[in-house]
Amino acid sequence: MDPLSNPAPLASKLRNTLVRYHSIGDSEWRGGEKNKDATVWRKPSEEFSGYLYKAQGVVEDVTNRIVDHIRPGPYRLDWDSLMTSMDILETFEENCCVMRYTTAGQLWNIIAPREFVDFSYTTSYEDGLLTCGISLDYGEVTPNFVRGFNHPCGWFCVPLKDSPGHSLLTGYIQTELRGMLPQSAVDTAMSSTLANFYSDLKKALKA
Repeated sequence: MDPLSNPAPLASKLRNTLVRYHSIGDSEWRGGEKNKDATVWRKPSEEFSGYLYKAQGVVEDVTNRIVDHIRPGPYRLDWDSLMTSMDILETFEENCCVMRYTTAGQLWNIIAPREFVDFSYTTSYEDGLLTCGISLDYGEVTPNFVRGFNHPCGWFCVPLKDSPGHSLLTGYIQTELRGMLPQSAVDTAMSSTLANFYSDLKKALKA
């Protein structure tokens, strides 16, 4: 794929898709698995044969600092236990970039390490921020990795009105891991990964 000559249309489409996900009514979501840090729901994805996952939890910190830890940059690799490498391949204006990152094996390596190349975009949303991404067909696959694909994903982070030192963090994730994997293994991995994401993030913010 040629480098993105004008990322604005992709950024706008991605933002609109995530805002639409954010408006999906509660009745369409299933599951609601809850732990001390987050609740995770899912519904069939419109993009592929797997699921769109929704995760939500309250995080004790201000919106900008939380999003700085999530979006591509120096913090993410330090605390995200699933991510094993991250390189920013291209940087655009207005908080856009293309990044390549790799993830560790999961479920006793039933799910082998994966590689993703994502377009990432961070923008304002209501009183907070939205950081979102989508995978690109870009470059050669690194040896010994399976190239996964993230359909439109993103994190909304808005301050709580009655407690401005806390933020409501809501994520929408739909990852096509690819390779020969049983769907049950993917579902187990996704739910636990999203719950761990919140607990890892909270520890990093308090450090």
